[in-house]
Amino acid sequence: MRRMVVAVLAFAIVLSACSVKKMDTDKIQNVEFSVVKPEEIPAELAVEIEDGKQQEMKRTYGDKGKLYVVRGYGVRDVTGYQVEVTGCYEAKDAVVVETKLLGPPRGEKIRKEKTYPFVVIQMEYTEKPIVFDA
Repeated sequence: MRRMVVAVLAFAIVLSACSVKKMDTDKIQNVEFSVVKPEEIPAELAVEIEDGKQQEMKRTYGDKGKLYVVRGYGVRDVTGYQVEVTGCYEAKDAVVVETKLLGPPRGEKIRKEKTYPFVVIQMEYTEKPIVFDA
């Protein structure tokens, strides 16, 4: 009987700790950002990008009051891909960064070689979590 009570109490504690709160990602206001040129990416972040470029990538990196947000799309077999930032805004519970991968434009000469399309944006540092493509 005692084991049963302990088991029920333990189960109740686990269930109460597992409550799920839906994150509010409704837009409050736009967030100012700039796209970072490859040569201006902080060295430590550039190493992280290089190490992870083979896979899809969603990363953040804080440095000197700035937040760098990286969105990469892994390896592609041809040239011409680009990443477009379609939105960056503050919500109640997060900052939302929306991007999309653009394929090689029609008529553009492409080469068959591996590429790793990604974008790095910079904004003022925030403690709010970053949500990608909400």
